[in-house]
Amino acid sequence: MKFSLQNKWVLITGASSGFGAAAAMAFAAEGAKLLLGARRLDRLKQVAADATKAGAAAACFYKLDVSKTSSVNKFLAWTKSKIGSRPSANGHLHVLINNAGGAHGTDTVAEGKDADWETTLQTNVLGVLRVTRAALPLIPHDDGASIISIGSLAARSAYAGSSAYCAAKAGELQITRVLRHELFGTGIRVSTVDPGLAETEFSLVRFKGDARKAKELYAGANPLVAADIAEILVWVASRPPHVNIDEMLIKPVDQADIGKVFRRMTNDK
Repeated sequence: MKFSLQNKWVLITGASSGFGAAAAMAFAAEGAKLLLGARRLDRLKQVAADATKAGAAAACFYKLDVSKTSSVNKFLAWTKSKIGSRPSANGHLHVLINNAGGAHGTDTVAEGKDADWETTLQTNVLGVLRVTRAALPLIPHDDGASIISIGSLAARSAYAGSSAYCAAKAGELQITRVLRHELFGTGIRVSTVDPGLAETEFSLVRFKGDARKAKELYAGANPLVAADIAEILVWVASRPPHVNIDEMLIKPVDQADIGKVFRRMTNDK
């Protein structure tokens, strides 16, 4: 029997846009109660409002910067106040979606900038570690709970101009694998969902606001969209409690690998 998400608390990081915002809508449609975190409160407020309209049993939001331990700790203290967790009952957070991340810059190693590297590693690697560490005491054992992290095809396939990002997503993949060992016997499920070419704000951030370059990345192709990944996140979290989807790699049909994307002719100039 599939795991019901109705009235279950779901925590989503990076929920102000992209996969995170889409995940909020998808879990809301299942009647879940949402805990949404991101740096942009104005956007979070809108996502929470939309999630409520989509059927969420609750949609709460609070500022979260996963690159700062103090912010993560404040966010989880707020989480405890919302879910009414009791340490003796091992908490009531049933789904953790580690989504906050992103790539910064496209420089080679020879020309790389410390700020870009540090931001990429802070969010994609240390952020996952910080949030998971803080959330674990709230996640019940043997009750169908899940920790799902958003990875990337970049964890498995290297490409030029992406050293820190490939390293960071490889780190996320290994963190997931380590957690499977460390949480063995607890009944907590641990998964990584790794998208390939997907059209979100990811590229706009990576190209530092250059909309033309961001658009060119998807020209002629039919990439994944955020809703595709959100639907998969709900599916993973709602499998029967004894089923763990360890690793899932999702690519659009037009992509064989990074750098190998089929592009159809368009009339765009």
